[in-house]
Amino acid sequence: QVQLEESGGGWVQAGGSLRLSCTASGHSFSSFATGWFRQAPGQDPEIVAVISWSSESTYYIEPVKGRFTASRDNAKNTAYLEMNTLKPEDTAVYHCVIDPTDPTGYTLGVMGLTRQDYWGQGTQVTVSS
Repeated sequence: QVQLEESGGGWVQAGGSLRLSCTASGHSFSSFATGWFRQAPGQDPEIVAVISWSSESTYYIEPVKGRFTASRDNAKNTAYLEMNTLKPEDTAVYHCVIDPTDPTGYTLGVMGLTRQDYWGQGTQVTVSS
């Protein structure tokens, strides 16, 4: 069973940048679509970015387009989320997630989280105004 561990979160002032990393262990994730979702207190999880297994396709929600960039290095079993021009409303716990059923990322991007997905414990991102 694949296990995911996120890192790179922290506190940053509005306008700043952070780079999150997600390392997989227990199984290669090179054939899986990978995504990032965030959850703020009292709110539902929200998928923010998805990248296909080959990095050919990416998906972003509107509020992060142009500011966030998802990437991956399959040789290192690691995915990344580069976050620039951060805003206070980006404050949340960020989790990486993999979809073992659809390598294109379409299902994860359109349907959101399902019971078949795997995700990590998350890393806190706090953006102050």
